[in-house]
Amino acid sequence: MTVRAVCFDVGETLISEERVWTDWAHWLGVPTITFLAELGAVIERRQHHLGVFDAFRPPGTFDVETERRALLESGRRVDFDATDLYPDALDCLRRLKAAGLRVAVAGNQPPAVSEALFGSCGVELDLVASSAAWGVEKPSPAFFERLVAELGVEPKDVAYVGDRVDNDVQPANAAGMVSVFIRRGPWGYIHADWPEAGQAAIRIDSLAELPHALGAAA
Repeated sequence: MTVRAVCFDVGETLISEERVWTDWAHWLGVPTITFLAELGAVIERRQHHLGVFDAFRPPGTFDVETERRALLESGRRVDFDATDLYPDALDCLRRLKAAGLRVAVAGNQPPAVSEALFGSCGVELDLVASSAAWGVEKPSPAFFERLVAELGVEPKDVAYVGDRVDNDVQPANAAGMVSVFIRRGPWGYIHADWPEAGQAAIRIDSLAELPHALGAAA
């Protein structure tokens, strides 16, 4: 295994989504613990995460973009910012860059999240991209093909780091990349018990472990 580039998913890999999910619970008038329990149930059932809203509103009636605009108009903060970064995120990015690796961030996010946040994070990244900007989402093979093309390396030379088996580990493996599964956040902890989690080339519990794990694997 020779890794020349490392690409990171965003949600629950580099940033914590806890604040945003909590804000949604408050907006819906639902106790936070109830909302998060339902989110866990949706993940366990292998459903799309937006299905969590169907538990508190008539199914199919909750339009996320409309509600998001209403949140903004109410003066609430709905996008991620530097305060949502996990404590180990920037240090890991810096360590990988210092080791001479190409470092990228690309996940299923709006451009404002990835480009605005990571464009000003103080780390000179080689690529910052998003599904919205590319017009294709994980786990589509086209997402990972685009990632490889943008990085200009062979798939086998790219490690993709994410907290989900279905969106990160399996499609990265299918693309010929080195899959890295991080167990944190609701998906990470629930997916860790799925049999498919064993397909990850590398498993970690913290980004602080990643530079050593990549070196040991190589």
